[in-house]
Amino acid sequence: MSEKKKFASLSAPKGVPDYVPPVSPRFLAVRDAFIRQAHLAGFQHIELPIFEDTNLFARGVGESTDVVSKEMYTFADRGDRSVTLRPEGTAGVVRAVIEHNLDRGQLPVKLNYAGPFFRYERPQAGRYRQLQQVGVEAIGVDDPALDAEIIALADRCYRSVGLSGYRLELTSLGDRNCRPAYREKLQEFLFALPLDEETRHRASINPLRVLDDKRPEVQEMTADAPLMLDYLNDECREHFETVTGLLDDMGVAYTINPRMVRGLDYYTKTCFEFVHDGLGAQSGIGGGGRYDGLMQQLGGQDLSGIGFGLGVDRTLLALDAEGVELPGTERRVDVYGVALGAEAKKRMAVVIHQLRGAGVAADMSYGDRGLKGAMKGADRAAARYALVLGENELAEGTIAVKDLAQHEQVSVPLTDVVEHLQKALQNAL
Repeated sequence: MSEKKKFASLSAPKGVPDYVPPVSPRFLAVRDAFIRQAHLAGFQHIELPIFEDTNLFARGVGESTDVVSKEMYTFADRGDRSVTLRPEGTAGVVRAVIEHNLDRGQLPVKLNYAGPFFRYERPQAGRYRQLQQVGVEAIGVDDPALDAEIIALADRCYRSVGLSGYRLELTSLGDRNCRPAYREKLQEFLFALPLDEETRHRASINPLRVLDDKRPEVQEMTADAPLMLDYLNDECREHFETVTGLLDDMGVAYTINPRMVRGLDYYTKTCFEFVHDGLGAQSGIGGGGRYDGLMQQLGGQDLSGIGFGLGVDRTLLALDAEGVELPGTERRVDVYGVALGAEAKKRMAVVIHQLRGAGVAADMSYGDRGLKGAMKGADRAAARYALVLGENELAEGTIAVKDLAQHEQVSVPLTDVVEHLQKALQNAL
């Protein structure tokens, strides 16, 4: 190996984005805003394992899905056990609910999670192999009012960060009672088409997956396929009408899309997706639905559930497409200290430490830069106030406090500077 290749610089794996400043504060702002909305709705945090037993996803997500058949990062660990980096969150949440008996208490169990998920996809804008999501799951109650709450919560998450140019698409996928008759009709239609062998095999396992095929020739052949909405039984139809009626009452706009097919097999009844046309081909920014039967399939009680996963990565792209700024994300600290001289630097370090202890975000200049160079650090940190401490101020027991927005400066006793800045920042809110 040549010396040049041996010491070549390394880069992140293909399809795995880094979030570094100045983008990382925007990432945190979106993620934390979504989490806050979930907490306001009574959801509690759950921290999921990054990897799980492969059978969890094979059984829970569905072996006919692209996620399981093509996209999972699966490997044998040192104990020769098959494990998989989590491709989605719902199956893991349901597994945890069963394992820790959370379903034995008050229902619904309302949980939220956030973090990275992994799918081996062809990388492109908005489609990553490590994708970041915030999700919620409400398990244990089959109530259309809960469906409406979940959908309205997702809508509120997007609005909380200033996003507006998206649309909500909605449908019902029926249940175990009415779907078999529809499945039979759909398969009858599909098997009469000149499908390729792989697609025909998929139609035999899960015919709904064929309606989700993005190839133009398949979409054209299935344009007149029977639709699940036309085969709902009375219970499912009433459930769906109650959900849409509640969304109307809440003022949540939606479009009914009878051809919607989510990429996971466990969905039943209410199913939804948020779409943003500013993202091009990868237009989905989040979605979810009800999954009656999943818990029993994973070895638990026969309890229903509903949830969503919102893409943080795609929301950031949608915000960029709309030109939406996130207030405050440019500010790194509120106070920035500039010390001139060795003794002043020692005293400034103590002041900055005291400010942080009082809950004030603070930083200071390091090295031997002069006043002008050091003040550039305050600008880069987008600080509200700068503190300047030199030999004269030390001798007088004072410190200069500069209001960087108003271009005003006052001299404050060193012993009072923490209280002075706390009050100034509180008044600025």
